[in-house]
This record gives sequence, structure tokens and C-alpha cells, in this order.
Amino acid sequence: MAGENRAAERSTRAGRFGWLADAQLISLALASTLIVVAAGLVQVSFGAYSMSLAEAWRAVFDPVVWTNPGVIAELLLGEELAATLGLSAGVELSRETLIVWNIRMPRVLVGAFVGMNLAVSGAIFQAVTRNELASPFILGVSSGAGLMILLTLVVFSGLTTLLPVIASVGGAAAFLIVYAIAWKGGTSPVRLVLAGVIVGTVLNSLQTGIFFFADDIGVVQNAISWTTGSLTGTDWGQVRMILPWTLVAMALALVSSRQLNVLLLGERTASALGMSVEKVRFALSGVAVLAAAASIAAAGIVSFVGLIVPHVVRNVVGSDYKRLIVGCLFAGPALMVAADVGARLALSPVQIPVGIVTGLIGGPYFLYLMRKKQQLGEI
Repeated sequence: MAGENRAAERSTRAGRFGWLADAQLISLALASTLIVVAAGLVQVSFGAYSMSLAEAWRAVFDPVVWTNPGVIAELLLGEELAATLGLSAGVELSRETLIVWNIRMPRVLVGAFVGMNLAVSGAIFQAVTRNELASPFILGVSSGAGLMILLTLVVFSGLTTLLPVIASVGGAAAFLIVYAIAWKGGTSPVRLVLAGVIVGTVLNSLQTGIFFFADDIGVVQNAISWTTGSLTGTDWGQVRMILPWTLVAMALALVSSRQLNVLLLGERTASALGMSVEKVRFALSGVAVLAAAASIAAAGIVSFVGLIVPHVVRNVVGSDYKRLIVGCLFAGPALMVAADVGARLALSPVQIPVGIVTGLIGGPYFLYLMRKKQQLGEI
């Protein structure tokens, strides 16, 4: 009897986590990982100090880095905090390793985290609104978070350490306004998109107006670069800022995959299954806003990633959010890191903001979706 119970438990666990063995999901994860690794190696090999891909590879996988926890601790925590915790490295790194890990690797890591956050945020918004056109950019969340961060940079510069929190407040407020405008005894995919366009346009105009209150030309240039989405000049400070918020948002998204699947069934069915639809919808929207705000605080407004990636992943692994969220965790970084390589090398030595590249990719893809599907909108 005990043996039968154990067999039943193993069968239940296999059914619960069997989706992780999905061949299409594994293929997507492997392909995305290869893209990130290849694009990352290209990224860290270019700069004022040029090195070959082989030298970059040796620097990235330098045993001195990976066998000394103190080195990783100093990078992730900062030298002061690492020293306080007694985790100082006390080792000497080669010139190539120092350049790659201290200067170039943060750009790859932040790009990966930004892509991950935006992809998952877009996937959640598409389930919450049951609208395949939904994304942080189109629903006005990016504009709301952007306005608050721009206010912080230009007017309240002393609050820069709270950028993720400030961005979350701005993004949440923008989404609530969009939802209120779209509400008319309920919402519809078309009304949500139109409300997002209206709110985004107004908030973008306010962002432009804030530039007139900036006295320092350096602040203006930094703000312009930030509003177009850029990873130029990224350092470990941005990694430390985005990492904890990313871990929280991604964990909540993975745990919420079942609720996301239920929401796709429609409000009546979800209510019949015992779900408090409005509470769950706004809680999940909070997770999506947090993910989007973390990416915006680190890299600025990067458009269309939250729209493109969920569509691509959905076409590969299907609409089950257990698979979709995991797929976005891999495909989002692949798109973002690859786009950043294009932004850096397309007009070398001039570097263009990565948001321009994602916009050039996303605009035609959005048009492709409109032309391909006769009933574009509701999932």
C-alpha cells in the first residue's frame, strides 16, 4: 500500500512538472541561451581596449573569478559592503579580466535582466487584459514610470536611490488611469489599447515639457538618452539596482502562472472556479508593473520587447502560462542582448540607444500582426 502511495505521489509530481520536459520549451531555452552567450561574447570583446573572441571567452571564464567567491561578492555587493561582510577577494586579476568583468559584463547582465522583465511583464499584461496587443509600452505603463523617473532625475535628484520604487508608483498610476478610461461596464481589448495610447501620448508630452525645467545640459543629455532606452555606460550599480527586483518579480510571475491560465478562460469561468477576478487581476498587474518599472529604472524606456517576445514564445510553446513565462525568461534576454549588440556595432564607433533598435524591430512586427490576423486583439 505504501509503495502504491509513493508511486501515486511520483506520478502527481511528474504531471505537475512534466511541462518542464517539453521539447519545444527546451529547444527555445537552448537557442535563447546560445544567442545570449554569443551576443555577450561579441559585446565584451569590443571597446577602447580591443580583444579577440577567444580572449574575451578566457576573460569571462577566468578561473580566478569563478573559484574566488570574494570576486563575485565584490561585484554584486560592492567593495565596501563585501569588505564589511568579510568577503573581500584579495586576488589580482589580469587586465583583460578586469576590463571584461568591471566594465563590459554589467552591460550584458543589465540587458538580459531588462529583456527578462519586459518580456514577462508583457506576457502578464496580455493575460490580465486578455488582449494580445497589451504591453507595458502600449498600455502607458512605460510612459508613467518614465515620467516619474524623469521628474526624479531633473527635479528631485536626491531620490535617485529610490528609482525602482518611484518607477513602480508611476507605472501603477498610469495603468490605473488606463483601466479607468477603458472601463464601461467592463473592458474590451480595443478600449484598453486606445486608452493606453491616449494616456501614453499625454504622459510623453509631459516628459518633453520637463526638459524645459532642467538647467544642467548634462542632465538633459542624460534624460534624452534615458527616454530612448540605452545601456551605454551601464555599470555594476545598475546590476545591483535591478537584480533584487527582478528576482522578486520573476518568482511571483512563476508562482502566478496558474492564475494567469484561469484568467484566460474569461471572467465568468474564472469566477465560477472560485477566483476573485478583480483582486487577482490587480495583484498580477502589480507584478507586471514591478517588472516593467525595474527595467525602466535601469535602462530607460525600451519599446516593443514586451509585445514581441510573448508572441514569439506563444507561437513556439503554446498559450499555457507555465511554459510561456519560462520561455519569456529565456527569449527576453536573447532579444535584448542581441539588439544591444546591433545598437553598439551598427554605426560603430557611434553607439545608438538600444530602444531605437527594438523600435525598428517592433514596429514592423506590430504591422505584421495587424496584417496577419483578422481578429487582432482578444486572446
